[in-house]
Amino acid sequence: MVEPRSRSTTPTAPLKLLFVSTPVGPLGTGIGGGVELTLQNMAQILTERGYQVHVVAPRGSTLPNATIIQIDGIVQTPAQTQERTAPILMPPDSVLARMWDYTRQVQTNYDLIVNFAYDWLPFYLTPFLRTPVAHMVSMGSLTDAMDQIIAEVAAQAPATIGVYTQTQAATFAFFDQCYPLGSGLDLSLYQFCEEPGPWLCWLGRIAPEKALEDAVAAVQATRTPLKILGQIQDTAYWQQIQQDYPDAPIEYLGFLPTKQMQQVVGQCRALLITSRWVEAFGNVVIEALACGTPVIAYRRGGPAEIVREGKSGWLVEPDSVSGLITAIGSIDEIDRVACRQQAESEYSLSALGDRVEQWFREILCTRL
Repeated sequence: MVEPRSRSTTPTAPLKLLFVSTPVGPLGTGIGGGVELTLQNMAQILTERGYQVHVVAPRGSTLPNATIIQIDGIVQTPAQTQERTAPILMPPDSVLARMWDYTRQVQTNYDLIVNFAYDWLPFYLTPFLRTPVAHMVSMGSLTDAMDQIIAEVAAQAPATIGVYTQTQAATFAFFDQCYPLGSGLDLSLYQFCEEPGPWLCWLGRIAPEKALEDAVAAVQATRTPLKILGQIQDTAYWQQIQQDYPDAPIEYLGFLPTKQMQQVVGQCRALLITSRWVEAFGNVVIEALACGTPVIAYRRGGPAEIVREGKSGWLVEPDSVSGLITAIGSIDEIDRVACRQQAESEYSLSALGDRVEQWFREILCTRL
């Protein structure tokens, strides 16, 4: 039984929000993948609309124009690296545990807690907290333990499970309890580039589930230069790709801040998305479109809901390098202006803010 809250809430008024970040690494490092950008953009638009937003995050985090409560501790192992039947584990001095202990202590200072961690502990703690918790679930079904605990929260607290896309929601048995939010960008940070160079680009965490090797194989076959951007999460995996494709025309540029990243992406003929797992959304897809850069993606997960076939890119049979090669040969058929227009019409920061505010209202109205 949830105790009555100590603060009255008017769902239509700007709220005091406590965002609790992913515990896999500091914000600003790229270790957390797309959820970092989602948190940043939600914080930006809600702050602009008068909300008070504080962010609890691992020590070393950076976030533009935001109040961050820095928490010490050992980071969590990313869920996507675990087997489906893996047990729940936390390291000694867990930053995840410490972030949520802090959250428990200060919870009554806030109208709503927003969880961005794809981890078991925040869901388990939800019924014991006096302040309601909105969960931004950043990935699809990965482990049995996570599926079970999220399902329990979805049943106990309707509307609190936010997801990016219907495709992501469909990976869960409780898909009808999920609240699709999509994503959005501060489009003023992304410059449209009408005349790209000869390069392609690949942007994301460098880890096996992202299947960078498929993109490298495709550009080796087409002799098209590829610029690679992102955090190296698995060093051995990256080294293996370099060994397997020593003559591939690739260049690794590292993890770049948005300003530098969008300049590189905008100058490329296309962005390649080659994930082997179901991407919940794919913020990099809309970042590319915002630059006018078409997207070639496997017909899998969130990118398949974003890319308009023949208009803003091409969708390819999953895991088909030959399909990537064919699409690369047709990329100049895509109108780059149409790519930017899609980003403006569907993925602005304002549109994201509208959806998030509606989500919060439903959660709080249910709670009253």
